[in-house]
Parts: sequence; structure tokens; C-alpha cells
Amino acid sequence: MSYRSGRHFLQLPGPTQVPGRVFRAMARAVIDHRGPGFGRMVLGLFEGLKWVFGDPAHVFIFPSSASGCWETALVNTLSPGDRVLLWNNGFFTSKWGGFARELGFDVEVRTGDWRHPADPERLAARLAQDRTRQIQAVLIVHNETSTGVTSDIAAVRAALDEAHHPALLMVDAVSSLAATPYRQAEWGVDVTVCGSQKGLMLPPGLGFCAVSEKALDRHREVAPAPRAYFDWTAMLGDNEGGYFPYTPPTTLLYGLEASLAMLREEGADATCARHARLAEATRQAVAGWSLRNYCQDPKAVSNAGTTVMVGEGEDAEAFRLAVLERFDMSLGTGLGPLKGKVFRIGHLGDLNELMLMGALAGVEMGLKTSGIAHTAGGLAAAAEFLAEA
Repeated sequence: MSYRSGRHFLQLPGPTQVPGRVFRAMARAVIDHRGPGFGRMVLGLFEGLKWVFGDPAHVFIFPSSASGCWETALVNTLSPGDRVLLWNNGFFTSKWGGFARELGFDVEVRTGDWRHPADPERLAARLAQDRTRQIQAVLIVHNETSTGVTSDIAAVRAALDEAHHPALLMVDAVSSLAATPYRQAEWGVDVTVCGSQKGLMLPPGLGFCAVSEKALDRHREVAPAPRAYFDWTAMLGDNEGGYFPYTPPTTLLYGLEASLAMLREEGADATCARHARLAEATRQAVAGWSLRNYCQDPKAVSNAGTTVMVGEGEDAEAFRLAVLERFDMSLGTGLGPLKGKVFRIGHLGDLNELMLMGALAGVEMGLKTSGIAHTAGGLAAAAEFLAEA
């Protein structure tokens, strides 16, 4: 294989580019994970994570993907056979429901239009019908990575409150955290699931489960579902001192310390504003190419990634492969029923204007060389927006 100069553009909506500062932090020597220095570091990580998530009661850190935290959210707060209400408006919401079924829970699905956010009115109506309170949890994805659609979590919380329903509200914030405003305590979220490889700018390998006092109380009260590695009780005891009930991934935790420091230095509002600006520049480019954003609700467009439709009879997978081979850039694939119909442009994490413009230039060149029907001008539209915004 011949050498390719320059760097690869990893333009997925996760995993994202890992900053050099994070890599350098991860290169430190491993220390004793039972020693006092390690405990002090981890207690600082818990405080930083609470700031990022929006003041939950606790944030569990697991050596896993976010999918592992889907599991830990369910098995630590529900009893075998409990019913959960799932709002399905994308690939990852559907996948979370599949996990719940495999774990033996009764999954009730409300299917939404994948091109629109969750409908709080439909959720409120269903919860109002549940007079015997069979539903124990509501599962929803904040930013559906497969579709580029963001749902209003505060409105979902209002739907639960309108029905005076005691169900736990569980949210997947995997691609929204540190890219889109997220306020766990303010919005009344009980469990938030996230991973390390997106807005937190880390390699894959850490899963996070941010929980409310209500979720912790439920954990202590319910007849437990089977669990071992993901048991919160074992974690809570050791976490008090900054430790874990097993050997933790020390170098990833070093990286997390660096990424949290970077987010603090930029500031939460500035981080979200940067993501919103780069996302809008991407949408300007898509419109300039006369292509269509998969999301049809202008109020629900994603800060993390834009899902772009290709024309009837065109192959988005062939386009992605052409861009990879010709210009050394990875774009996101279409997932589930969207395979071959869309490609996804990630614009989150450690990203600035020039990096985004390089990615959009790669897309525009790829559209031209692969024969995807479009008009010229997307790159110019993004440049004009960024120059003036």
C-alpha cells in the first residue's frame, strides 16, 4: 500500500477526530488505580462530567461503548418484564428497543416519522391512557445520529408531567452532548446515556450513564434484573473515593481529563454556538448543491451531523467509497433502511471553520467525480456564510 500524504479526514458524526492534546494526555504512564492520586483524578472527572451533563446526581463511567450503557440504564432501574415506552424515530432508537427486548423487558413502540422529531403530544396522550401505570420508563434519543434530527427533551418531560406519570425518562445523548445544549436536571431527565467518541473528543471505549436521585432510588427499590459487571451498587461504593470495582481504562481517563478541561476553557455556550454555526454552514452547502437534508423540520436540524439524501437511482454508498478512495475522507453511511439512500457529514467535536471547509470541498469534489446530480456552489455558500456569520 503506497503512502498518502496529509491526514485522513474522519468526517463522521462519531467517532470524531481526537485532538493532539487528548492523545498527549493519554501517553502518560499508567499509575496505581488504587492509589490516592488516581482517586483524586477520578473525583475531578465526576465533577467535570456533572457540569457537562447538567447537574445529575451522579455519572457512572464504564469501560464500554454507549450501547453498554443502554443496558446498564435498563437493568439497574427496572424489574424483569417491566414495560418501557420507546419513541422510534431512527436507527439508534430502534436498536435501544432491541436491547430492551433481548433483556426481557416489555417494549411498547410508538413509531414516528424518521424525518421529524419526537411528538410530545402523542407521547402525552399515550401516557394519559396508562391509568394503571404499567409503563416504567420512556426511552428517547435526543439527537438521532442516523437521521440528523434533534428532539425536544424538555417537551417530552412536559408530556410526562402533563400526564402526572411516574415513569423514568431515559435519554440517549450520544451525539448531542457537548454539541447541543443539554440540561439533565433542568429538563427532569432521570438517566442519560452517552459515549466518549463524539462531542467529548475521545477515542471509543468509555460509556457514561448520568442519573438522577429518582433513578438511584428506583435502583435501590426495584426487584433487580440480572446484572453483574454493570451493577450500580458495586460502582457507587467504590466511586465515593474515586475508584472502580474493577481495573479501569486509565489512559482513557487521562484523555477524559484533558477533554473536559478543553470544554471548560471554551465554555459550554461557546461550544454549542460553534457547533450550531458549523452545522448551519453545512446545511448552506447542502442547499447550494441542490441536495436535500433528510431532516424536514427546520427547528430540529442537528448540530452534530447532517444526513444528506441522494437522488432516486443514485447510490450513496458508491459515492462514499469514491470520496474515501479519491480524497481520503470518511463520510457516514446510511443506517438501516437508509442504506444507500443517504450519506452523513459529521460536524462535531474538535472542528473549526477551515477543517469543515476542507471536508465540504471533499464532498463537492466527490459529487462531481462520482456523477451525483447536483449544482455547483455549495462550497461557496458555506464559505460566504462562515465569512459573514
